[in-house]
Amino acid sequence: MTFMFVVSVVLQVAYGQHHIRCIPKERDALLQFKAAIVDDYGMLSSWTTPDCCQWEGILCNNLTAHIIRLDLHGEVHYEYFYRYGYYGVSQRYISREIHMSLMELRHLRYLNLSFNDFKDTNIPEFLGSLTNLRYLDLSSCRFSGQIPTQISSLSHLKYFNLAHNYYLNGPIPREIGNLSLLEYLDLSGNSLEGSVPSQIGNLYRLQYLDLRYNSFEGEVPSQLGNLSNLHTLYLGGRYDLKVVTTDQWLSNLTSLTHFSFNSISNFNSSPSWLRTIAKLPKLRELSLIECGLSDHFLLSFNPSNFNFSTSLSVLRLSDNSFTQPTIFQWVSNTTSNLVELDLSSNLLKGLTSNHFGLAMNSLEHLYLSNNLFKGEDLKSFMNICTLHSLYMDGNNMTEDLSSILHNFSCGCVRYSLQELSLRNNQIKGIVPDLSVFSSLKILDLSDNQLSGKIPEGTRLPSHLEQLSVRFNSLEGGVPKSFGSTCTLELLDLSDNKLSEDLTVIFNHLSGCSRYSLEEIYLGQNKVNGTLPDFSIFAKLETLDLRLNQISGTLPSNLATMFSSLKELYLDSNRLNGTISEDLRFPLELEELSLMSNSLKGVLTDSHFYNMTKLRILMLSDNSLTLEVTQNWASAFQLDSIELRYCSKMVLDQIWIVKLDEY
Repeated sequence: MTFMFVVSVVLQVAYGQHHIRCIPKERDALLQFKAAIVDDYGMLSSWTTPDCCQWEGILCNNLTAHIIRLDLHGEVHYEYFYRYGYYGVSQRYISREIHMSLMELRHLRYLNLSFNDFKDTNIPEFLGSLTNLRYLDLSSCRFSGQIPTQISSLSHLKYFNLAHNYYLNGPIPREIGNLSLLEYLDLSGNSLEGSVPSQIGNLYRLQYLDLRYNSFEGEVPSQLGNLSNLHTLYLGGRYDLKVVTTDQWLSNLTSLTHFSFNSISNFNSSPSWLRTIAKLPKLRELSLIECGLSDHFLLSFNPSNFNFSTSLSVLRLSDNSFTQPTIFQWVSNTTSNLVELDLSSNLLKGLTSNHFGLAMNSLEHLYLSNNLFKGEDLKSFMNICTLHSLYMDGNNMTEDLSSILHNFSCGCVRYSLQELSLRNNQIKGIVPDLSVFSSLKILDLSDNQLSGKIPEGTRLPSHLEQLSVRFNSLEGGVPKSFGSTCTLELLDLSDNKLSEDLTVIFNHLSGCSRYSLEEIYLGQNKVNGTLPDFSIFAKLETLDLRLNQISGTLPSNLATMFSSLKELYLDSNRLNGTISEDLRFPLELEELSLMSNSLKGVLTDSHFYNMTKLRILMLSDNSLTLEVTQNWASAFQLDSIELRYCSKMVLDQIWIVKLDEY
């Protein structure tokens, strides 16, 4: 019986059924850490109960109750928004400073504080006393100062990430070579300077090394050739780093699968480097970006005695000085299994031979943006039957869109292509029938010179998910045939000259696309009429109607009309009338802009009833009064509010994090 009891206890402990409360000394240390932190987003809100092992971000050892894991990484999610560029749509982080009480967590094996805001503070030296650490991630924390040498005391460390702390400066401490168990080291995106220390060559177990985008100078140390387990090596970018005369060290890295030289100033002075790289037996991805490569340099390699490893699937040669389309023939002669080729930001122009398309029977992604290609040059790629993505933004296409696509669609690529971007050219004409590209999912024709009305009956590819034709000169409205694309999720026709009635536009979109559309952008046109009933667009999350000529009042049933809406932009229109007391804004709304209209009335607590996600509220340039009772506990917290020329009765400062009045 005693034996069975002991076995039962052991099994309970082993499988976490026997609960052990945290150690008081370590709990006190965490509370001191919390007291020094600003926690605007409630990441530490669970840190109040007696048992710290149950707190968010904490993991304790089931046998000893010591804290072995502290994971408080922040979260910032970015979304591309066409008018303002990239911005964070949601975030959750802690800030201020890391308290030295963490020294008490002597058994800590895992520490992740990435994506938080420790601006104007240095990386704490006391972290070097946490000698049981195996994992340390302090990336994207806005640290400044230098990397403390005490880090070299972390003799068990396997993973070390300090990436993207832009103000982190000074040299890489030579003592970093003492971290003999290190397998992953990322110091990219900082302002580190001086030479790359040769002591990194002592990290024999290292598998991943990223030193890009710093301010290093001097030569890449040949001791990196000692890292025989290295599978990923990224060097260069934003500094004057050079390769040493001999390439012998690189030939030792036979485990390399991912290799990048970015802005290595003297790479093109020694052809032997490329020969050495080509012989790396396991290489899958190669990036030689902004290395001064030219037609003459590459064409000096005779394909008959020069070939890349058959494992190479990704080749990036962007931001170099290639001018002639013979580069395509060179690529097809020296590589046989490429899946991705990037030649963007060169000076390429002209047709290449059909041999390229026929030889590249694995190529799926081709990036040729920011070159000098004409529309007729697309014919060079019409026979790449495996091609999924083609990006040709910012070239020199001035022809009619119909002729460009007709020539391109004569080959088998029309059946395989899924993404096509021709934005930022000078393409003319109307939007033609596009249905010939039967697999196309994403089409971007923005920033061109398309004009006139989109002909009624113009068909979209049957699987199209995203169509962007913004920043052109299109007139009229949206053809009814667009509403028959049952997979369409995003439609962007903003910044054109559309002038159709808004109700007619949405009637034309009310075919099967009403079940799929999530984002509609019609801003900065001449669209008129009143707001129709949008309720049949069940998945709509973003609606941009700003800078048009829409009139009438705000419907009181906005909440039921937009059950899924997250972003609503109605600013700079002709909306008028008094805000109804019965109006309720959509519950999922995160951003609302009603600026620069002629709306009147009082907005109160009740208009925002049950809203939990609102972050941005823009009401400026109306005749509105915002009246919020002082004891109202809102369920949301604004990042920004604009109330110019509005009356503000009571504003609870807990509700508003940042008040922007202009």
